[in-house]
Amino acid sequence: MSADAGETIFALSSGALPAAIAILRVSGPAAGGVLRALAGRLPEPRRATLASLRDRDGALLDRALLLWFPGPGSATGEDLAELHVHGGKAVVRAVLAAIGGVRGCRMAEPGEFTRRALRNGRLDFTGAEGLADLLAAETEQARRAALLMAEGGLSRRIHGWRERLLALTAEIEAALEFGEALEEEELLPEAFGAALNDLRADIAAAVQAPPAERLRDGFRVVIAGPPNSGKSTLINALAERNVAIATPVAGTTRDALEAPVMLGGTALLLTDTAGLRESDDAVEAIGIDRARAAIAAADLVIWLGAAEVAAQDWLSVHSRNDLAERRITPPGYALGISAMTGEGLDDLRARILTAARSASTTDDLALNQRQRLLLAEAATALSDAATQHDPVLCAEQLRTTCGYFDAVAGGTDVEAVLDGLFARFCLGK
Repeated sequence: MSADAGETIFALSSGALPAAIAILRVSGPAAGGVLRALAGRLPEPRRATLASLRDRDGALLDRALLLWFPGPGSATGEDLAELHVHGGKAVVRAVLAAIGGVRGCRMAEPGEFTRRALRNGRLDFTGAEGLADLLAAETEQARRAALLMAEGGLSRRIHGWRERLLALTAEIEAALEFGEALEEEELLPEAFGAALNDLRADIAAAVQAPPAERLRDGFRVVIAGPPNSGKSTLINALAERNVAIATPVAGTTRDALEAPVMLGGTALLLTDTAGLRESDDAVEAIGIDRARAAIAAADLVIWLGAAEVAAQDWLSVHSRNDLAERRITPPGYALGISAMTGEGLDDLRARILTAARSASTTDDLALNQRQRLLLAEAATALSDAATQHDPVLCAEQLRTTCGYFDAVAGGTDVEAVLDGLFARFCLGK
């Protein structure tokens, strides 16, 4: 999508209709002309003004509140108008048609308002990514993390890293400039290496922090164990709906079944898996392979099999405690439960929630995959720089690191990155 700076765009920017109020946004050089055409005048900047809106024939469309934001001091960096009209479908349709009748105006494409804000320096790329996540946020954790990103949290962090990197670059350039007068071991002093490693460690810590995808898609909880251990019954109980077919027949579940769940305001993605055992059945073997892949990708594994074969970081649960022969929970299990009677489920939910919250803290930045990959490359470049004895090669690695910082702001193919990002936005954003 390539925006023409000479065009004026408009769209409905509020929620689904009908509603009490609908907000229509207009951005571009003809925004003031739209207000003059529909309301007969241009309101005082940044002051809500009540006005009658009329079409080109003078017919009354609605009584509305108007807001006028002259550029560049607006959200998009260009002339911007908002029309707060009654939220009926016919009203909105009529006012949009009247705006579209003004010369130079066209309907906005998804994310085009934000794209113009980015182009005009009112927002940077990481802020736009945070705004996209904010619009999609469904949990309190996701909202806080997205808001931190949208308000420039990552941009400020990168600015600080860049300042430290520039100081190191200046130091090594000075060493190269005056290197002929110095001994080789004096070119890269110990303090330089320590500062380099400190910067690398800070970047690596940000990369290793809980990712944005976990907040958006949910903390991945995989229920695993041998056949007929109660996995399907447990996922149905935790999800409070029938996600999986639960029968006494071993091997009923042949595939990984996922169920998004909200627990205490935290998004979870529960996964039921095929029972783990040796099998000559080709279909069941595929299901077992998928179960193992799900376990490898899990944030938390609830293991319903023998405690002694569980991995150290799995949560071993003794299931089906309602059966007489299983009433006593053997040593080695974190707790005993019955998905049929509900025994122990509150304790299990509390343990899951504790694990999810500790793994999804929003005290720090939550990077998306693109940001993590680029900053991981930056950390690697700094590691390579720290091992160089040749100042020229070290300086080159520092320049490479700076390039990765720039890439976080949009990448080399900026337009392709922007198209992918703004496709997630609505028309009025």
